[in-house]
Amino acid sequence: MNTAKLLAMSIVASICLSSGIAAAGDAAKGAKIFKKCKSCHTADEGGKNKSGPNLFGVVGRAAASVEGYKYSKAMKASGLTWDAATLNSFLKKPRKFVKKTKMSFAGIKKEKQRADLIAYLETMK
Repeated sequence: MNTAKLLAMSIVASICLSSGIAAAGDAAKGAKIFKKCKSCHTADEGGKNKSGPNLFGVVGRAAASVEGYKYSKAMKASGLTWDAATLNSFLKKPRKFVKKTKMSFAGIKKEKQRADLIAYLETMK
């Protein structure tokens, strides 16, 4: 790889990292990470709600909008739409992002794992 191309790639990577843009995720790896979520969530089309709502079609959906699931007042009032950036922030520290959410999961610390999980969730349409 020539020096100019390497320099250009470094600049783009620096801009992405400094602006908080996560690297593209790997949906196959995200499927493995989703195993942590299965005790509380399903992700099948038409799947039932468990202690957490069904996550099929979550990307692009308004928060607190799954029929038949009893959300916390905080989630109902959040006004969130679950896009990649919002999911990334929520999955990092759910209780910090939405105070008084019912979700008791501590969060996913590693950005790459969150990106992989979000990539997996994006496949469920």
